[in-house]
Amino acid sequence: MTRKAVFLGVLAIVAVVATMLWRAYQPQPITLQGQVEAQQYLVSSKIPGRLGAVHVKRGDTVAQGDAVFRIDSPELEAKLTQVQAIDSMAQSFVSAIEGGTREERVAATKSEWKKAIAAKEFAEKSWQRVNNLANEGLVSGQTRDEAWTMLQVASRTEEIAYEIHKLALAGARDETRDASKASKAATDSLTEEIRLLLADTNVNAHHSGVVSQVMLQPGELVPQGFPVVTLVDFNQAWVLFNVREDLLSHFKEGTKHELFIPALALSAPFTVNYIAPMGDYATWRATSPGQQFDMRTFEVELRPVDNLPDLRPGMSALLTLEP
Repeated sequence: MTRKAVFLGVLAIVAVVATMLWRAYQPQPITLQGQVEAQQYLVSSKIPGRLGAVHVKRGDTVAQGDAVFRIDSPELEAKLTQVQAIDSMAQSFVSAIEGGTREERVAATKSEWKKAIAAKEFAEKSWQRVNNLANEGLVSGQTRDEAWTMLQVASRTEEIAYEIHKLALAGARDETRDASKASKAATDSLTEEIRLLLADTNVNAHHSGVVSQVMLQPGELVPQGFPVVTLVDFNQAWVLFNVREDLLSHFKEGTKHELFIPALALSAPFTVNYIAPMGDYATWRATSPGQQFDMRTFEVELRPVDNLPDLRPGMSALLTLEP
């Protein structure tokens, strides 16, 4: 082999090695992995009670206004009965005003008053017992509230019965007539309030979506405001990335990026919709030899430009950033 051939061979090898070293030290594309999220809606009731029925199951698609579950509340029904009793007494109050003061009416109103006194005394004793048990942690606050409500209803009933009896004894004046009408209006308002609360025991979906969770089963107790059913709206989906602060320059609100969804084996355009105003802590890395500082990450939200009906929460999404 001639010296020239050897030289050319060495030169070729050096060129190949130089090319490999050059490529090795060139900035490489960075791939970020994010996760698909979707809007969730919690379906709950403002009325505590026992879960009477659940009309949906996981995977069901519900529309806005569809029945989701029912709460059974015997306490509310009992309160409605009591208020209706007060309303009946208020009507008797009006009848007593308009009807005069016959001996039979006086005797009847006195009997109703005595009954109301006995009911009030019983409610007071019940309240004291329940309040003491609640202070010792033996019964729930809800039970104490119910006992207090029963006492207030009994006290109101006794007051109305007493006024009816006084009116039967003394006769009626114009201001008494006005008071009776006001009392009737108050009981009507309270009755309507309880009826509205009872209507709320039948809970409907306030938004359309797919049932992702059913937290309780019929027969279990439901606290006030507890989310019994969770709905997910796949039409309101986005991809969430945790981006290091040194890469935030690639993300400006409104810019578009092409994301690859492995589960769907497709790429689709997404738009930067939100960048967290504050960063979370992440591990430190050296930005240059001898220089180290804490690097933080920021949540970046990207929403699909076009509707992707098969996009599901939990799917991975890949984004490649060119150097």
